[in-house]
Amino acid sequence: MPGRELNDDERRAGACAESITVTGVVQGVGFRPFVYGLAQRLGVRGWVRNTSAGVEIQAEGTPETLEAFARGLREQAPPRAYVATLTRAAAPYEGHRGFVIISSAPDPDAYQLVSPDIATCADCRRELLDPADRRYEYPFTNCTNCGPRFTIIEGLPYDRERTTMRHFPLCPACRREYEDPTDRRFHAEPNACPVCGPRVRLVRRSENGDSEDAVRPRRGDVEGSTEGGAVELAAGSEADPAAPIRAAAELLRAGEILAVKGLGGFHLACDATDGEVVCRLKERKRRPDKPLAVMFRDLDELRAHCRVDADEEALLTSPEHPIVLLEWRAIAPDGGVGPEVGGRRAGSVGEDVGNGWGDDRRGARVQKHDALASRPVHPEVAVGQRYLGAMLPYTPLHILLLRAAGRPLVMTSGNLAEEPIVKEWDEIGRLGGIADAYLIHDREIAARYDDSVALVRRGRPRLVRRSRGFAPFPVTLPRKLPQVLACGAELKNTFCATRDAYAFLSQHIGDLENLETLEHYEASIAVYEKLFRLEPEVVAYDLHPEYLATKYALALPQEEKVGVQHHHAHVAARLVESGREERLIGVALDGLGYGDDGVLWGGEVLIADLLGYERAAHLEELPLPGGALAIERPARTAAGWAFALFGSEGLERAARLLRSRAARRGTVTRCATAVTRRGTVTRRDAAARRDAAARPDSAAEGEGAPFLSDEELAAVAQQVANGENAPLTTSCGRLFDAVAALAGIRGSITYEGQAAIELEMMSRPGGEPYLFVIEEEPEPMEAREVSDLPAASCSGPREVSDLPAASCSGPRGVSDLPAASRSGARLSCAAGGGRAAPGHVVRLAPLLAAVMADAEAGREPGYIGSRLHATVAALTLELCRRVRAATGLSVAALTGGVFQNRLLADLCEDALVADGFEVLSGGLVPTNDGGVALGQAAVAGYTVLHRRGLLD
Repeated sequence: MPGRELNDDERRAGACAESITVTGVVQGVGFRPFVYGLAQRLGVRGWVRNTSAGVEIQAEGTPETLEAFARGLREQAPPRAYVATLTRAAAPYEGHRGFVIISSAPDPDAYQLVSPDIATCADCRRELLDPADRRYEYPFTNCTNCGPRFTIIEGLPYDRERTTMRHFPLCPACRREYEDPTDRRFHAEPNACPVCGPRVRLVRRSENGDSEDAVRPRRGDVEGSTEGGAVELAAGSEADPAAPIRAAAELLRAGEILAVKGLGGFHLACDATDGEVVCRLKERKRRPDKPLAVMFRDLDELRAHCRVDADEEALLTSPEHPIVLLEWRAIAPDGGVGPEVGGRRAGSVGEDVGNGWGDDRRGARVQKHDALASRPVHPEVAVGQRYLGAMLPYTPLHILLLRAAGRPLVMTSGNLAEEPIVKEWDEIGRLGGIADAYLIHDREIAARYDDSVALVRRGRPRLVRRSRGFAPFPVTLPRKLPQVLACGAELKNTFCATRDAYAFLSQHIGDLENLETLEHYEASIAVYEKLFRLEPEVVAYDLHPEYLATKYALALPQEEKVGVQHHHAHVAARLVESGREERLIGVALDGLGYGDDGVLWGGEVLIADLLGYERAAHLEELPLPGGALAIERPARTAAGWAFALFGSEGLERAARLLRSRAARRGTVTRCATAVTRRGTVTRRDAAARRDAAARPDSAAEGEGAPFLSDEELAAVAQQVANGENAPLTTSCGRLFDAVAALAGIRGSITYEGQAAIELEMMSRPGGEPYLFVIEEEPEPMEAREVSDLPAASCSGPREVSDLPAASCSGPRGVSDLPAASRSGARLSCAAGGGRAAPGHVVRLAPLLAAVMADAEAGREPGYIGSRLHATVAALTLELCRRVRAATGLSVAALTGGVFQNRLLADLCEDALVADGFEVLSGGLVPTNDGGVALGQAAVAGYTVLHRRGLLD
């Protein structure tokens, strides 16, 4: 727009004009209202508007005023805003009389950052619980400082018509708030009230679609057809918007399981203090052992169950409101909570305690604010765990439900086994065998979103699962990269897309092991490509040929594709999160990742940067008898390794331990026993148990039964001896599994990492390390003749000095190996050529022999576990010392799923720091496979820049 000439007064005042563009997270966080208020205070005239790239401002005033205005934009921005760039340019003077917010300006080629969802703020919470407020008990109360964002956005710029709130026209009262620059809801796009906004209903699915009281689905929550329709139990109204929530609370107190629609999908909820219903939920969900998350009404109630320090409290109450893994207070056998909660017993399971109940404004039964009136969370929620996944209500609906229920509630993802979380009513059939009733609403969900999971270690938040509240906020890259789509790993999958210097690491997708999760994965990629205007030119993928993510990547049309080794990606993710590019020592302790040589790696020390790596050291290669079955049956790994390392005598020793330690443990199927004893087994419960028993991964360990039958022991021996269906691995995760089985913890698992996790729970610092042996790696394969390779030798006991580099694998020729492995090392171009350090292999025979000796001597599992943790920390330090001596490198990155073990992470970090190393450990990018896609994206981007000659 052309300007005009300044008049005399304006000229004397030194008036001028600027065009200001702000990028970052500046939409959906109250940025335009903030700009308006700042302009009013400083006397700046002009306008502000959203664009597809950010926020654009036309500002007029004196040079001093505009300088103060620009400084205020950076320094006083709203708490949830993030100003990435602020550019100023002279502009024509137009003579504005005031300052206004004008309509948005879409640009199909531009993009901007998107705010994650924000937990309910204190102001909205006060209104929600104030009987005099017009939003009293309205479960969708929000303002510019809180509420849904990413889960309702369908397009940019962020305006109501491009969100799922477009179905709900604002009533006059909400419209006045929306248009009033002095109101907290000024341009709050999800703004609503009981008159004009979404509503809640409580329904049961009708078994008969012709039932007279069946109601058809409404807009948003119940689109599409479902078998039998829904029988309405309660409906929210303008006069009483929370009636269905109170009715749902009554069902929860009566022992029912509810599916509750939240921000990014459904939760499955039940009374966390009732062991019987918790067992029923775990059985129906086919998750018999995996711990469940619990939602508490407030911090007082949570503190009655868990120890919470200041850093953990800050994380729990942050705008992200993740699930936080907290140390669980002791609970007595009768259900009483220990005296550390205040010297008063909280009561036993099955009884209401104290005078904690009263009536609200509408005469409904609600619990008064007395933390100790709440019954304790039942141990069945997280059997054998020292930590409880705890969270606070982060939406008005959850606040009201916890208040009405009067007790902590299990709030676990609304899915079956490893399927994705259910998002809308048209998928609700997947919860039909789990939920008894459904608390639903009619606001559509644009993006499927699980809860984030975190812990605090050394005063820093560490994400275990990055999702709600954190995604899609990007990770800043050390430099601009080409547009890359990194497809991630198989388990705990996320994907990552880059644009400029941003890496958009997706929300948690899940394990890519079924069609439903793959469809969720593909749909989520499409959402990111639409919102951030992505057109990837490079595709990055894991080397494992059987991963669905790898197959998806290789089927994409882009010609430029980069395969990235799994553990290099882990190390690269640590580098990127730390804003570093230099060469360092990467310690990647993991479950399994496909190596350059076709072996399943997982106990690796790499010399790496963002362009390449060398393999400096690794754990000994040992067989996995039965392949994937050995992961589900740690006892197979224990027996197979004993046979591979010590022959028949080792196998017999392991067999005796796997029998005797199992008998000593006295494993029982807790949930089935508890539910049967109470006489409440339903037909669908029984069917679920039959289905679970029929699965090959659910071998029952009844009381006194061996971890491995004689038949399975024979099969393990044959597989190892013949090298059939016994792939080699260097996995540190499998080492923990094998020791857990030998120690008598468990022979089979029902969720990933279960045996290792339970070993950690029993272990403490201060253990004496076991003996381990580090040998120099044999020379590169191309320098050796096939005849020089060791033959498979599993016939008898062997000394440590007799162990070949690859036990029980049989001879392999150069032609059998992938091309990438034949050079002996994959070198970083940035670091130069040549071998930086001699390779080393950690021999495990002395360690496993000592573990078996301790177990035979009757040592407790916790004693054995403590020694194992100390051993891994000691060998990590020794390997890093050797690399430092050879290369001069003194920065170490700790990464991989094994480092979710906080005891091990602490021990390794302490040892390295005490020895003069700088340590990079996990933070807001998961150290498990949830961070692999970020590392893939970085390595692929740097590789392409190097190919193009653009990497300085």
